[in-house]
Amino acid sequence: MRLVTFAGPDEPAVGALRGDHVVDLRTVMSEPPASVREILAAGAAALDRVERAASEAPEEALHPLETLTLLPPVPDPGKVLCLGLNYAEHAAESGHEPPAHPAIFMRSRTSLVGHGGPLVRPRLSEQLDYEGELAVVIGRSARHVSEEDALDHVAGYAPFDDGSVREVQYWTAQWTLGKNFDSTGGFGPALVTADEVPPGAAGLRIRTRVDGETLQDGDTADMLFTVPRIVSLLSDVCTLEPGDVIITGTPSGVGKARTPPRWLRPGEVVEVEIEGLGVLRNPVGEEA
Repeated sequence: MRLVTFAGPDEPAVGALRGDHVVDLRTVMSEPPASVREILAAGAAALDRVERAASEAPEEALHPLETLTLLPPVPDPGKVLCLGLNYAEHAAESGHEPPAHPAIFMRSRTSLVGHGGPLVRPRLSEQLDYEGELAVVIGRSARHVSEEDALDHVAGYAPFDDGSVREVQYWTAQWTLGKNFDSTGGFGPALVTADEVPPGAAGLRIRTRVDGETLQDGDTADMLFTVPRIVSLLSDVCTLEPGDVIITGTPSGVGKARTPPRWLRPGEVVEVEIEGLGVLRNPVGEEA
């Protein structure tokens, strides 16, 4: 199943993809969920109810995907935990040795933008870079879980673009500022439930294109820290809750590592495609 969040007339609404249409769950369920987080927190039975309602929905409950304004699949995560340097070739192009422990930073909710929304180049710097990544969404609370049990706590996956303002990112040893400009983290288009992809989303081709040119081409099998390892390790640090998002790092080919550097420019279109998860597409805009 593929869950989306879209802009309603008064508040965000939850839908399920059926082909190139979205089933508005408000019109087919007597007690529709208020958010994707609410569905995940209610457990497997809630997911089953949503899937059944979406599959049985009449034609009048379907809306063409292109007519809706999509928000991040989980627009209100409690935590967004991100890994840096999780692909050996990207670590090398960034001038780092492969890390013994994952480099972790966090993103804010206001840094997220849904499929179709603009990635905003800020006034502070022109050095906006792309980073195609796999997003992992937690489905069940996790605390001190083993690698063997970690995937039981994963609800699903989505493409992500960890847009980075490089100049600001390297002002200090901490990367937080450069990773948290408003509307720089593309997320979507949908949360694809874990049953639709290989365990741990391993072995999926991941590509980033800018205006149709492929600039990153990798495979999630090349991650230094796998999804089970990441979930297990993070759960030893803090409680992972339903709707929390983990961003798992980027393959080589980022703009910063190119000669000359390849920064995103207003008017361009960035696409992050992950095999089996779809294509995240965002135009590039600039801050007013």
